[in-house]
Amino acid sequence: MSFRLAVCAEMVYGELPLIDRVRRIHDQGFEVELWDTRGRDIRTLAATGATFSSMSGYFGGSVIDPATAHEVLASAEKLIPTALELGVERMVVHPGELGEGGRAVRPLQRSTGEMWLTGLRTLEQLAELGQRHGIVFALENLNTILDHPGIPLARAKDTHALVKAVNHPNVKMMLDLYHAQIGEGNLIELVRSAQPFTCEIQVADVPGRFEPGTGEINYPAIAKALRDAGYTGVIGMEANAIGGQGIQAGDAALAAFRAAFSPN
Repeated sequence: MSFRLAVCAEMVYGELPLIDRVRRIHDQGFEVELWDTRGRDIRTLAATGATFSSMSGYFGGSVIDPATAHEVLASAEKLIPTALELGVERMVVHPGELGEGGRAVRPLQRSTGEMWLTGLRTLEQLAELGQRHGIVFALENLNTILDHPGIPLARAKDTHALVKAVNHPNVKMMLDLYHAQIGEGNLIELVRSAQPFTCEIQVADVPGRFEPGTGEINYPAIAKALRDAGYTGVIGMEANAIGGQGIQAGDAALAAFRAAFSPN
């Protein structure tokens, strides 16, 4: 049983222009993931022939904030034409609004019932938008210990609960195991329990956010658990290369990623 493997072009081959990173990832047989697509040459990116599996799905507001949730919906709608031109399957959203370095724009240290209800209603509206255009909105879990402090409802168990409550095929969970390991652990049970509501598994090792095999996470064991659960979807490497931003280091990171998730 094989997975579809994707690589985030924002985090490897940093010495190359983005278009060359995309081509190099594509030429090695991987799908490509992007972050913010604004201000980029979408026509040239599409012409590479790469399969673009995900991109950021909003650029303002917070899914769980009653005062700014409308900004998420408005910005998502503005990004739909880009997603369609690139053939993107998933547009990624987060529980809170992320600013410079992934920090919370409006840090909060606790969640409320109003946040839960707002998140549910916003995701329901995103589901309707996604259904109209054939796109899945993916709610990604985050860790609030190291990378994203001040984001309520960001843990995997919270994002899972929200997506399960929406219960719509156009809203799923982007289960990021790097974030989950830092904040929660128990990864194999987590991937099993989240399966019906997961549209992608994202990976990087801990510590350091480098490619699989550089840290404490047993990714071959997780790959086996995913196969045993019948998962055949996308696994995306959102990780830096431990050897740096050069071509050789990037190639080595992609090879390690492929090895961790290739059938034995």
